[in-house]
Amino acid sequence: MSETRTTCPYCGVGCGVLVSPDGSVRGDPDHPANYGRLCSKGSALGETIDLDGRLLQPEIGGDPASWDAALDLVASRFAQAIAEHGPDSVAFYVSGQLLTEDYYVANKLMKGYIGSANIDTNSRLCMASSVAGHKRAFGTDTVPGTYEDLEQAELLVLVGSNLAWCHPVLWQRVQAAREKTGMKVVVIDPRRTVTADGADLHLAIQPDEDAAVFGHLLAHLWEVGAIDAAYVRDHVDGFAEALAAARAAPEPSVDLREFCRLWARTERVVTVYSQGVNQSICGTDKVASILNCHLATGRIGQPGMGPFSVTGQPNAMGGREVGGLANMLANHLDIDNTDHRGALQTFWGSPAMCTVPGLKAIDLFDACAEGRIKALWVMSTNPAVSLPDASRVADAIRTVPFTVVSDIMARTDTGDLADVLLPASGWGEKSGTVTNSERRISRQRRFLPVPGQARPDWKIICDVAKRMGFDGFDFATEAEVFAEYASSTALSVEFGRDLDLTGLSGLSAKAYDTLKPIQWPVAADGAAGGRFFAGGGFYHHGGRARMLPVTPPVAQPAGFVLNTGRIRDQWHTMTRTGKSPRLGAHLAEPFVEIHPDDAARIGAAPAGLIALRAGRARGLFRTWVTDRVQPGQLFVPMHWTRQTGPASLSNVAVKVGTDPYSGQPALKAGRVDAAPYEAEWYGFLACRAHPKVNTPYAAIARTTTGWQVEMAGDVPLDDWAGMLHNIAGAGAISRYDDPASGQVRVALSANGGLEAVLFVAPEPVRVARQTVVAQIGTDISPLLALAGRPAEGIADAGPIVCSCMSVGRNTILDAVRAGASSVDAVGAVCGAGTSCGSCRAEIAGLLVQDAPKLAAE
Repeated sequence: MSETRTTCPYCGVGCGVLVSPDGSVRGDPDHPANYGRLCSKGSALGETIDLDGRLLQPEIGGDPASWDAALDLVASRFAQAIAEHGPDSVAFYVSGQLLTEDYYVANKLMKGYIGSANIDTNSRLCMASSVAGHKRAFGTDTVPGTYEDLEQAELLVLVGSNLAWCHPVLWQRVQAAREKTGMKVVVIDPRRTVTADGADLHLAIQPDEDAAVFGHLLAHLWEVGAIDAAYVRDHVDGFAEALAAARAAPEPSVDLREFCRLWARTERVVTVYSQGVNQSICGTDKVASILNCHLATGRIGQPGMGPFSVTGQPNAMGGREVGGLANMLANHLDIDNTDHRGALQTFWGSPAMCTVPGLKAIDLFDACAEGRIKALWVMSTNPAVSLPDASRVADAIRTVPFTVVSDIMARTDTGDLADVLLPASGWGEKSGTVTNSERRISRQRRFLPVPGQARPDWKIICDVAKRMGFDGFDFATEAEVFAEYASSTALSVEFGRDLDLTGLSGLSAKAYDTLKPIQWPVAADGAAGGRFFAGGGFYHHGGRARMLPVTPPVAQPAGFVLNTGRIRDQWHTMTRTGKSPRLGAHLAEPFVEIHPDDAARIGAAPAGLIALRAGRARGLFRTWVTDRVQPGQLFVPMHWTRQTGPASLSNVAVKVGTDPYSGQPALKAGRVDAAPYEAEWYGFLACRAHPKVNTPYAAIARTTTGWQVEMAGDVPLDDWAGMLHNIAGAGAISRYDDPASGQVRVALSANGGLEAVLFVAPEPVRVARQTVVAQIGTDISPLLALAGRPAEGIADAGPIVCSCMSVGRNTILDAVRAGASSVDAVGAVCGAGTSCGSCRAEIAGLLVQDAPKLAAE
């Protein structure tokens, strides 16, 4: 069978995948980002392409509508708002999950035709501080290195990056290189993540202490004579001021002697940084402090040397290229530069051009709340969940007189607030390009029929633009959009900027279709790729870089520090990954990591529930007592929504704070209060039909046999059979009560099969969850199902660790107890870690019995 060569739609690594007609997926061995490797999420892509829950035709006011009616309404309402209130009364909020072609036409419409820069992106939450840091230091948003540098380094420093979970394929490449070269790895992170477990040195700093660490390093480099004086003389301004600020900075809370010695004596150093750096009120200064050390030593742009920002979304880089942020133009040109604006307007032949930066994400939704935005279009993202103070954002969207949402799903927290829903094509159904974290452009190719009435995003945008009376949007294919975009990068070359795709501007439709992964710049003579800045050539006046003085932030107010982030097997708000039962089996509910001392102090019991509060906002999370977090710090995953965990939105409890340069919100150091949730009862439900749950705490996840729900409540109940009927439907009830323990177990049977089973107890429920889930839909006796444990002679596998091979924690520990003394040996016994490899770091932790329990087993 023929395979389609395309690109994974998850993180910024940009892995190539091969998809068979039956939907099975494997890594593309020829793609230079992953060379055949995939993580657990990429390996499960074939399980996420069904049409369950899809939005398949336009809706107006919740009712089905024709495309003509929906597009006419969108165009007329936007045109009306512009006519009555001016171009800045409308806004687009877009996504790093759009393809570059989608991004390009959206920016062209807003900035060059409507005449406003009010188009921002959820990439503002991901890498805006890195963009601002690059521009301040280099003069333009340039990522200087390549993935090969991570393998060629002698020292790899990971700052605010849980690479093993958030960019697993890069971690696999690093681990393979370490085995060959002996590379040292240092992790700088307040949490002890699985990445830190695999490091040679972990610096458990305090939140937002990164700038102080790299300031201390810069001062040390000066003291031991490790500065490259010639590079600084020839290519860098601001060294003296940056050094003076570094030497005046307060001492960090951790012992940096070994770190500084390693950095000073090791020539080939790569510093990889991610959201722990960017998502901060001082993120841009953190980036500056990292770049300062590389500029001062000349360790940039050469093999195995340089700072490296790894992005969180598949096309965050592509969005940056086409001006996806509200404060930039396409091709890395500047809104506040008259010549840049004029040249781009001439290229487009557009009737109007934005003249000032638009509203960044937080400001944009503040403007919605204040009534200044009259028409809002949200594309392929879910700000009612993902932005800080998420409930306030939802209220702000409700305030907008007219809201449009383009999405693939019929129900999202943001879509539920829309006046018009537009069905977009999803991964596998649309074609275009994405750019990964190392500036590599890859084709995403269509291999599925477009379902229902869905359309590609670029086509929807162009249809609206034409209805608003604008020329310049008569593209017939995505190849034509890309050709115009690539041609427009001649302006970047004209103004002496870095982004050059002129070598791709004349691509035929066939050449576009067969385009192989290629790293920019791609010059007109065909030369492509490479590194920047080894010999200077920066983009400030005179071709010099700028080191910047950085003053670390002052201490924050009292309270728990809340850190939010990703877990290994889920992606953003789970519209895709939530469809895969094996991905959901790893960590099936929202949790809060809390240090044992803090848990004892506030009276929180393992596997109970903790309520986090910030003002009037509250979130409920399962208690995970662990020394992976420091005292006074908490960690909560970001993925649950009002559809999957209505009481457990991480960002409801995060109050707004933004970096003054980038506008990126701080999602890593919010201040919250924490207290145990006094539950009267806890429950675990497995059922075949989609559950209709309305309890104070509920976490809903797909399973191989239907669904499971973790639940709890603070009001005593006794009609458990009635609850089960309401949740799972009609059928015969079987019930077991244990008055001594307060446990109640209820089974629901229909048509000769087990439809649902509910376990209730006054403490967290202890049952073999994987066993219970597997019994749904079978003809097992309800009384046997109520036992909640495997049949005699069958072992309980425990919570899933290896998603690919469905291997549980208990199975792995059994292999360890039987003598398996390495990750490979465990794999030989039970298969864990032998597929995508994303779980290997956790298996390594189990080898030393270092795995705290999350929920009752």
